Amino acid sequence: MLSPSVLLLLPLVLGAPASEHRLAPAALAVGFARSFATIGAFVAIFGFGTDVFGMVADLMLMLAGGILPIPAVQTGLAGAAGPVSGWTESRFGGVTTRDLRE
Repeated sequence: MLSPSVLLLLPLVLGAPASEHRLAPAALAVGFARSFATIGAFVAIFGFGTDVFGMVADLMLMLAGGILPIPAVQTGLAGAAGPVSGWTESRFGGVTTRDLRE
């Protein structure tokens, strides 16, 4: 995880949040840890050795690889995901860097 190529990006990844708030790098680290824990729990529950997990991961990577180079498809996907994003923000959102400063 901490390969030389990743170490070169650490100042950028941690510097940008630090400019917003002094605790933002810690929040970023907690978010990463939570994401990895969620994925790890998913793999532990449903099994990494199953072919289904590998096929789903392969399909997701192929879809992302097909969408990323085409800006029109990216825009369409963002528009289609708008309602889901709005629902997620209304349900789980509400914490901003401004809230952390107060």
